[in-house]
Amino acid sequence: MNFSAPFIRRPVATTVLAMAVLLLGMVGYFQLPMALLPNVSFPTVLVTASLPGASPETMASSVATPLERQFTSIPGLASMSAVSQNGSTRITLQFNLSTSAIAVTQEVSDTVGQAQHFLPPDLPQPPLVKNLNPSARPILYIGLSAPNMRLYQLNRYAETRVATILSTVPGVADVQVFGAKTYAVRIYVNPFALSARGLSLQAVESAIGSANVDLPQGTIEGSHADLQTQVHGQLHTAAAYNHLILAYAHGHPVPLTAVGHAVNSTEYNQQETWLNKNPGIVLAVVRQPGSNTVAISNAIHRLLPELAATAPGGVRMQVVFDNADYIRAAVQEVLFTLALASVLVAGVMWVFLRRFAATVIGALAIPFSLLGTFLVMWLLGYSLNTLTLLALTLAVGFVVDDAVVMLENINRHLDRGEEGFTAALVGGREIGFTVLSMTLSLAIIFLPLLFLGGFVGHLFAAFGVTISVVILVSGLVALTATPALAARFLKRSDAADRGLFQRIFNKSRALYLQSLDFALRHKGWVLGLAGLTLIGCFVLMGLVQKSFLPDQRAGLLNVNITYPPGLSFAQIAGEQKGIARAIQENPAVLSVISSAGQGPGAFSGTTKGNCFVRLKSAYTEDTASVIQSLRKAVAPYHNALIVFMGQQGAQSGTASANGAYVYELLGTSWSTVNQATERLTEALRRVPQLQSVNSSLENNNPQVAISIRRAAATALGVTPESIEETLNLAFGGRKVGTIYGSTDQYEVLMEIDPQYQNSIQALDTLSVPGAGGNLVPLSAVVNFRYDAGPLSLRQHDGLPSTTISFNLAPGTTIGQAIPLVQKVAHNILPAGVNGRFGGNAALFQSSFKSLPILLFATVLLIYVVLAVLYEHFLHPLTILTALPLAAFGALLSLYLFGLPLDLYSFIGIIMLLGLVKKNGIILVDFAISGRREGASAEEAIRGACAVRYRPIMMTTFAAILGVLPIAIGFGTGAQTRVPLGVAVVGGLIFSQFLTLYVTPAFYLWMEALTERLRRRKDPWEPAAFAPE
Repeated sequence: MNFSAPFIRRPVATTVLAMAVLLLGMVGYFQLPMALLPNVSFPTVLVTASLPGASPETMASSVATPLERQFTSIPGLASMSAVSQNGSTRITLQFNLSTSAIAVTQEVSDTVGQAQHFLPPDLPQPPLVKNLNPSARPILYIGLSAPNMRLYQLNRYAETRVATILSTVPGVADVQVFGAKTYAVRIYVNPFALSARGLSLQAVESAIGSANVDLPQGTIEGSHADLQTQVHGQLHTAAAYNHLILAYAHGHPVPLTAVGHAVNSTEYNQQETWLNKNPGIVLAVVRQPGSNTVAISNAIHRLLPELAATAPGGVRMQVVFDNADYIRAAVQEVLFTLALASVLVAGVMWVFLRRFAATVIGALAIPFSLLGTFLVMWLLGYSLNTLTLLALTLAVGFVVDDAVVMLENINRHLDRGEEGFTAALVGGREIGFTVLSMTLSLAIIFLPLLFLGGFVGHLFAAFGVTISVVILVSGLVALTATPALAARFLKRSDAADRGLFQRIFNKSRALYLQSLDFALRHKGWVLGLAGLTLIGCFVLMGLVQKSFLPDQRAGLLNVNITYPPGLSFAQIAGEQKGIARAIQENPAVLSVISSAGQGPGAFSGTTKGNCFVRLKSAYTEDTASVIQSLRKAVAPYHNALIVFMGQQGAQSGTASANGAYVYELLGTSWSTVNQATERLTEALRRVPQLQSVNSSLENNNPQVAISIRRAAATALGVTPESIEETLNLAFGGRKVGTIYGSTDQYEVLMEIDPQYQNSIQALDTLSVPGAGGNLVPLSAVVNFRYDAGPLSLRQHDGLPSTTISFNLAPGTTIGQAIPLVQKVAHNILPAGVNGRFGGNAALFQSSFKSLPILLFATVLLIYVVLAVLYEHFLHPLTILTALPLAAFGALLSLYLFGLPLDLYSFIGIIMLLGLVKKNGIILVDFAISGRREGASAEEAIRGACAVRYRPIMMTTFAAILGVLPIAIGFGTGAQTRVPLGVAVVGGLIFSQFLTLYVTPAFYLWMEALTERLRRRKDPWEPAAFAPE
């Protein structure tokens, strides 16, 4: 069967089809969205509940635990974790990747509704349920500052104007406000003045509520018209509240100013954000899944000048980080790599063929294959991201292989004096089955990626499909367009003497054939060497470093800071400014967003600080050195735990804020887990391969332990409820009213004056309502003392848990760190406390457990495809002899260059297995034809080696030079791909030449074995299938 004949004989149809693919491919390319990584949708639901003033223990027992018990019945729940802090609980539910995010969000909402009667009745509002995609990181940060404007005014402008307009940009899912300064009226009261006038905090709250109302009043129904009644019963400013009459004492009014004062403030006055040393607000833009990051960035950059032109005086807006910059640079780098690889591959064809027309025809396989792939990617809804671009870059080295094999065979017929049309027909018929075998057996190796499952399977699915499509399209081009073009443009007269290179090539082939004769006379030694490489693969697997995914060197560092418990916010803010200043003075730093304290959004925590550090472009590829220099710069701030992290390649949604990797402890009691955590944390800090080891324990938070003297309280008519309510009004920043504006609403908050909150003696100033409305000193009904307690409590799947976070020391991989952590944990953890890795460390473990299965499945698929194509059990084994050589060469190269075996390089090895068996296909296919024509086994395989030497050399050099730019590693993000490139190039160099000896030797050994078996009994030997 001649696959190419219809296309050779119908040049018009072939041309029209090819042009259609090119045009549609170009359309598909411009329609493809650009993103950092493939869209992996994590079915994750976040449930948050608040109870102002409640301790972490109260939130854990009365809110988190009842909800968790209800959530366990939801189908598809993979894990459940809860963090309870003062006044709030956050429960994160992760579901299996096969579940629908919309469906489970609705089911969680229904479950929360059903669990309402198990929760405290004084919750201000029902728990909030939100569908959360942990991989949906903000793609762009915009900083706003205004030296001449109050921050709450700037916040209003940012939320109502800027964020609203940015939300309308196509592809934007959300615009988050970090460091929000929402306006609020804050009322400070003097507890002594209250007691002197016989007023309780509850009375002040009631008076404020009665004076600030917005209720429906009804309609006056007249005989001629209806009149709506409208009473302006609200107080909108702090000044209005200062004139409020709270009560009457001895016939005299008591205004608010007599017992306190109201100020214009913000909801979160214990949180600050700075943009390069200036107070400000940050807007973070989150894209919709599948949308185009670069297109969103372009649209926002077009809008910003318009917004700046209409902004109030003094407002400055600047893009402090844009992920699209990295993506643009990465795409440009890949396009340059594609162009360079294409030139190198075309150069290989020119050197070997020395026909300009043949070189152009072979090189056309690259744009045909890539544009055809763009069309399929568009139809499948894929994006141009780091993984699909990596697939396209890798493909350049071998998309011409099929065309090269086809052209070389046609060229051989031209050298014999045949016309171009005849040479194309005959050459296409001879080599068509070989090209088909090469294409199918290479494309099939990425099929197991689609069934890998889990996070890694979803992440690499687009990579596997993309590179498989490139291979299939290149094979189709080689069988159709390449021989059709050769028939029209290659002439017999082109077969001229090729000069010096041809003489060198002929000499090298003669030397190879002489060495082959020697190798075939010593087949045992050759096959023994091949067997040693198989053993060497297992040895090298134990020696080579192992890692998960390389960091994305996008030029962004995340600095998480934890301050000692008990520091005032003023002290934390001062320390935070100093740390940010030390970071910004580093010459590698372009800008710093700094935040401290507790507030809405991502910058949150009473003892937490955070810095987003944007590096200058010249330093993005050397983040490790920058981090080391920044560590030294902030060393004077030794009281704070400062953790530097680069932007990780991918997140599963279970990472820690204080380290790239997480080890989680679970037990049956908080005390046991906490003690084990303290011991294990100290032990891990002594492991030199780990850095920034820290735990989630925050047990030394200063507290005041208050116990009610119930007998005294009962005698004085004081209830526990009034005691806790008084404390909440005094110190909880309690909401006592709401101001309803035309478009927004603002809170009215109350607490005692800050000067009475600085010590435990502040409790002596308070009074609580007793029997008959009399005020009773709080100290008469309670005892209090200094104590320490947890700032937060964690639970995982309903069990008490803690996490230990850590980073890796330079030169250490997660594959080296995991056994070290496990060994230390085994020696320390007591019975009843279990440890396990979380986040990317757990993904590394699960992924590398499944990789051997993936490797076995790949080899099995190759064998099945070849057995089906050749209708033979043994010939596929001959072809597969190159695989151990390739794996050994790849692992040896990684070991010699000190590079890790990560997921990228492992995928490269999988691809390498498909590449190196092409030599075996080329040789075995020709040998089968020789045997069918009556040649002996040795004559057939030697003839195959002689005739196929040139296409093997051409495809080998084309593949090596095509991947070489990746192995060298230059440009944006190139260093993350270097291990993959080194593995592929090293494996090709080592294996492609040795297979020229191992494959013939194994072929003869198998033929001899078959012959011996045939002589011993009458076997069934199916005829090898090959096209006529």
